[in-house]
Amino acid sequence: MLVLVVFTMSVLLTLLIRQVARRHAIVDTPNERSSHTVTTPRGGGLAIMIAFFLGIGYLFFVTAQISPTLYSALFAALPIVAVSLLDDIRPQSARIRLMVQLLSALLALYALGGVTQMNLGIITLEGFWVNGVALLMLLWLTNLFNFLDGIDGYAASETLFIALSASFLFNIEPLLLLAAATAGFLLFNWHKASIFMGDVGSAPLGFIVGVFALNESGSEHFVGWIVLVSLFLFDATLTLLRRLRNKEKIWIAHKKHMYQRLHQWGLTHSEVVLLLMRYNALALLLLWLVDARYYWIVLLIVSIIFVIISKIVDRKKAFE
Repeated sequence: MLVLVVFTMSVLLTLLIRQVARRHAIVDTPNERSSHTVTTPRGGGLAIMIAFFLGIGYLFFVTAQISPTLYSALFAALPIVAVSLLDDIRPQSARIRLMVQLLSALLALYALGGVTQMNLGIITLEGFWVNGVALLMLLWLTNLFNFLDGIDGYAASETLFIALSASFLFNIEPLLLLAAATAGFLLFNWHKASIFMGDVGSAPLGFIVGVFALNESGSEHFVGWIVLVSLFLFDATLTLLRRLRNKEKIWIAHKKHMYQRLHQWGLTHSEVVLLLMRYNALALLLLWLVDARYYWIVLLIVSIIFVIISKIVDRKKAFE
């Protein structure tokens, strides 16, 4: 019942935010690096945030189905929600956004009681220094979701996949609320989107996914989380490394992510999303088939698959 309520709230809030964004010209105007061609309202991710946080608030205060630790760590995303909303309305400097993200990450780690262990399957990282790795992980996930929110339905579909898959594999009920909130927005963000998520959706979603993952950093499930996020993780990381190798200015916007290159082939937004979701489906199937002790093998397999896919895309692009 709560899942349906959160979904309905997300739908209604998305409709309301779309109307407000149009009225106040909070829109995304196409430029040479855009994958869309029509001026579109943005900020719809706020609907996801409101619906989700109201939902987990109910779980915490009414049914006690979420731990105080996880609840507090998730709420550390609120500063990112605030600065990202401001950025959607009037662009903020990268320095301010990074400082707020750092604050949220530190608050989340404090709420979790620190992260001093990361179970990677074949090895386990231990010690106070692991907090530094966790901090970088939260910051990177926050930004890579933002980087990869560039075509209709992509970031929302990825979040929906991660939330449903992790809920199914690891039995984490609050993730169903994240899935419901995202699905309500996705109805209006699927190609051709009538509203964009904006930074207020993409950045906090990456952070929230990171918090859920770090909450299980010491368990065998942690590598499973990495596999579930691997589509975005591999794309953003490999693209960054490639641009560094080519001595490009990495802070300048570009169109070199895999989803962008697939779109440049001539595939529509929905075709790109559905194609890349097949990678996710394979990753989920492999996780379901193996014991959690061997998730590291699945991570190895999907990393090889992703590299092969990337090479195929690069080769096709080179011959055009």
